[in-house]
Amino acid sequence: MKTLAIYGGSRKNGNSEQLTKELLKGTSYSSIHLSDYHIKPIVDQRHDSNGFDAVDDDYSLVLEQVRAHELLVFTTPLYWYGMSGLMKNFVDRWSQSFRDTSINFKMEMATKRAFVVIVGDDEPQKKALPLAQQFQYIFDFMNMPLVGYLIGNGRKPGDIQNDLNTLENAATWRGKLLE
Repeated sequence: MKTLAIYGGSRKNGNSEQLTKELLKGTSYSSIHLSDYHIKPIVDQRHDSNGFDAVDDDYSLVLEQVRAHELLVFTTPLYWYGMSGLMKNFVDRWSQSFRDTSINFKMEMATKRAFVVIVGDDEPQKKALPLAQQFQYIFDFMNMPLVGYLIGNGRKPGDIQNDLNTLENAATWRGKLLE
């Protein structure tokens, strides 16, 4: 199974990325850092008769990588009790892909599976649940199954290494993802 980790954090090798690496340890996977790409915010033209204007940015490069994989691991720090702006920008642009007549975006995404990794501070096991639910609603809309999610506790770089329960859960999920 071709797996893609989509890192939505602005800090390379941050806690959410470290937890994803723990989840995928020993498996073959590709990764992208949304911070390495310039993805402009969406201009809502869903209801314009001509659809969306072409946008000069890197969204299509990222989307090509997403389309080439079967399991997508959406990784984000918990920023103000939501996903990172980088991740939100990327997901918002999916609306543009619905109007792209060269692909059937929703049908393609329905052939994929999703997993979510979230790391935050301030009681993340409780306060990140609405974000996990938001991802669930996004994936439900896309008919893309959410395989599962991990929520870890970390504030400063490296803190996730002290969250032994979540690291154990990552190992358990790794086994399930490989089945």
